[in-house]
Amino acid sequence: MKEKIFDRLAAMDVQYVQYSLDYTIDSFKRCGLHFIEFWGATPHYYRFDYSTAAEAHERLTQIRKQLEENEISVIMYTPETLGYPYSFSHPDQRVRDRTVAFFDLACQDSVSLGCKQIFLNSGCGLRDLPREESWARTADSYRKICDIAKGYGIDMVLEQLQPYESNLVITLSDVKRMLEDVDRPNLKVCLDLTAMEVAGEKIEDYFETFGDKVAHIHLADENHQILGTGSYPVDDYMQYLVDIDFKGYTSLEINDSIYWLDPHQSMMDTMEYIRAWAAK
Repeated sequence: MKEKIFDRLAAMDVQYVQYSLDYTIDSFKRCGLHFIEFWGATPHYYRFDYSTAAEAHERLTQIRKQLEENEISVIMYTPETLGYPYSFSHPDQRVRDRTVAFFDLACQDSVSLGCKQIFLNSGCGLRDLPREESWARTADSYRKICDIAKGYGIDMVLEQLQPYESNLVITLSDVKRMLEDVDRPNLKVCLDLTAMEVAGEKIEDYFETFGDKVAHIHLADENHQILGTGSYPVDDYMQYLVDIDFKGYTSLEINDSIYWLDPHQSMMDTMEYIRAWAAK
């Protein structure tokens, strides 16, 4: 029964930020990973490295072919928008328009990768401005992005962040309010278990509140560490997801900077931990 965790087990490649995409794909293959949450940023892929949509599509077609040759599928596209130069909440309309336009391009990229889900987080509203103003601007940006994504048949998947990362969507109640304010059926939920732990919440609470709106999981131990090296009950998380027959993907987000020198070993150690857990 525990082996079911592997049926929809993915990993995010952001921890390979100091390595090439070729190295990353080879590492995924050696680790036995068949699904990737593809991080859209340099040095792996960034849309504005290509002067035309045709050039970008050609490159993504090459990437998709390389992944498929290694029996890896893209199940989530995660364009980098947590920091500069993008913001959903900036008081300057030009910044927000640029961010919305970037997600139109992200939808095109996602289609090229054969993927129907795009990752989203709120970023941080300027902390010296009233939170409610930033919240309203974020919700407005999300409505525009979701409407664009609908035209491509794509779901947007919203993650909650930690307080040092954001003053907007950081708790279950924030996620619930944002979904209600945006009011778009293609806005789903990514449950980040690290942010959940920091907020003092429970995995059961998210599924009881959102049900099948929970489309994706980010799994890591404390501080985005290798499973089993922190204090989080990661065995319980995995057992719960197996018990409820979770239909989305569980994506490993092993992203503490202490692993940047050797991301392959951190991923391999995590996979070995999961295999040992499944064998118990």
